[in-house]
Amino acid sequence: MADQATPNLPSRSFDATEAFYLLLGFERSWRDDGWMILGKGKLCLEFFLLPDLQPENSTFSCCLRLDDLPSFVAQCLQAGIPDTRKGWPRLHPTKRDANGLDIAYLIDPDGTLLRLIQND
Repeated sequence: MADQATPNLPSRSFDATEAFYLLLGFERSWRDDGWMILGKGKLCLEFFLLPDLQPENSTFSCCLRLDDLPSFVAQCLQAGIPDTRKGWPRLHPTKRDANGLDIAYLIDPDGTLLRLIQND
């Protein structure tokens, strides 16, 4: 197995977190009372319970570097994630940033920011 890193993200409810990410094509590979792992292809997200998290105060984030950013963004929209600037979950559409990266932003139901970055 190649070296890898996986983000550890908060979840107020594993049931709600899993339901949200299943809409985006993730599948459960592990879950017990205190930890959950969801994967989609080479993407792997690990979650720990943090039931008292206030999404509006969350400072958790990670980057997902994607081979097909447009398809992932389309899947987010098909899942009903709104393109809005308030609330969560929400999606900010793809734009090219100052570094020349195509990047979109997804905020999950727990307020975690996922930077969606197109691989070169």
